Amino acid sequence: MSALLASLTAPVVQAPMGGGPSTPELAAAVSGAGGLGFLAAGYRSAADLAEDVAATRRLSDRFGVNVFVPGEPTATQEVAGYMAELEPEASRYGTEVGEPRFNDDEWEAKLELLGEDPVRVVSFTFGCPSTQVLERLKAAGSEVWVTVTTVAEAQTAAAAGADALVVQGHEAGAHQGGFRDAEAEETIGLLALLQLAGEAVELPLVASGGIVTGAGLAAVLAAGASAAQIGTAFLLCPEAGTSEPHREALRGAAPTRLTRAFTGRRARGIVNRFLSEHPNAPSAYPEIHFATAPIRAAARARGEADGISLWAGQAYPLAREEPAAAVVERLRRDSERALAAARERLG
Repeated sequence: MSALLASLTAPVVQAPMGGGPSTPELAAAVSGAGGLGFLAAGYRSAADLAEDVAATRRLSDRFGVNVFVPGEPTATQEVAGYMAELEPEASRYGTEVGEPRFNDDEWEAKLELLGEDPVRVVSFTFGCPSTQVLERLKAAGSEVWVTVTTVAEAQTAAAAGADALVVQGHEAGAHQGGFRDAEAEETIGLLALLQLAGEAVELPLVASGGIVTGAGLAAVLAAGASAAQIGTAFLLCPEAGTSEPHREALRGAAPTRLTRAFTGRRARGIVNRFLSEHPNAPSAYPEIHFATAPIRAAARARGEADGISLWAGQAYPLAREEPAAAVVERLRRDSERALAAARERLG
């Protein structure tokens, strides 16, 4: 068992939600309520991340940081057609299509920062770093977790030396955190993946995907998870940096869908006009992310939910507008009741 997971009085890990929702205040509030808060390093410069870490540390000494593992550049011709498709969107919002560039999200600079100023846990999304990288962070005093979406990924991360695995089902909101963004691969639901990964590796599992209530938390704990990583349930909290048009969409009941339209990598969001009208975006991350960034920023500034990514898990209509500490306590309390009721039914 991970020492950090064992220390939690509530088996709730706040998902690192890049692009605005994750804040020092949200991470600290979740940790203060007995769970584990996270900062998102994705889309942040190393300098900005350092400021986020310092701000969070002033509020709590227990939190983690999530880092995107860089991929490889996408061939220009695969992006060119989609760039042309985005031109009317840019005109609609009075802006221009962004440059579809590749970068590694300041990978080395962030690793250096987290090695010199360690946090309790560093988690990784979009891949598994080398054993050398994981050992370097562990030597600095951090636990290392890796997000996986298949059994093969779980086995790779275990072999590399991960301390725990974030097992993400296809129900999850925002990006699918697996190692590849392959079109032909079947996505796996959380309950099935928990069972499969639990048989394949001997590591603590943190379940992620569609968990918004105490009953959902109880279900993954019963299936073998040590805790649940939960994001959507915190999006309506006052501590979250969720934009107002995103909040408004979360108060509705439109369906969700996996899409590459906004970033070039599969991600689950609430269906809106932009998502519906661009079903054929190529697998090209982060190039498409940068191409759509000015469009999304302009739409957000206008308060138009139809032009921005509305990341949310499949159970998002169950999210409530309440402080983060109240979310953690409700999840803990209701999960304990659900597990007790299940034990009673089983006799």
